[in-house]
Amino acid sequence: MPNNAIFLDRDGTINDDPGYLGEPNKVVLLPGAGEGLSILKKRYNFKLIVISNQSGIVRGILTNEMVKNINNKINELLQKFNVQIDDFYYCPYHPEFSSEEECRCRKPSPMLIKVAAVEHNIDLSKSYFIGDMVTDIDCGKNAGLKTILVKTGNGKKSLDILKIQNNLPSFVAQNIFDSCNFIQNDFLGVS
Repeated sequence: MPNNAIFLDRDGTINDDPGYLGEPNKVVLLPGAGEGLSILKKRYNFKLIVISNQSGIVRGILTNEMVKNINNKINELLQKFNVQIDDFYYCPYHPEFSSEEECRCRKPSPMLIKVAAVEHNIDLSKSYFIGDMVTDIDCGKNAGLKTILVKTGNGKKSLDILKIQNNLPSFVAQNIFDSCNFIQNDFLGVS
């Protein structure tokens, strides 16, 4: 039986985004992130999959090892909420430094979502994307997902841009915890 998933941006959605986060001791979960992820995992059995752009790698600011250490630290901090991210996918490239072919994994491309869907047997028609950037919403839409913009990180600025583009997400939430009500009602078919 296929799994349902919540695809999530990382920096600015799950954790604070100081810009090119490379030190595990600087990882701070955003308010509501642990509680919200725990509800989505425990109550609804969603797979939790992070999809992020990590251009700090190609820029020489971060290494793959540093990104993996940050991902591990996020899961370590989530342990106190009895929840873990099931998998982390990231694109290390950027158009200024990389070829068009390399950048195919970069959000708003749905490529990493599609890879995750195959590897984790995910039904995209019953899955969601939560993020704080225009590229997150576009990525989710490009994969056929319902999208949720959180007002954490760059969310408020992104909402203004999405309004101008007439490209609104399925739902706007204060944070991951706030998005749980929308997902619960939508997933269970409650209007």
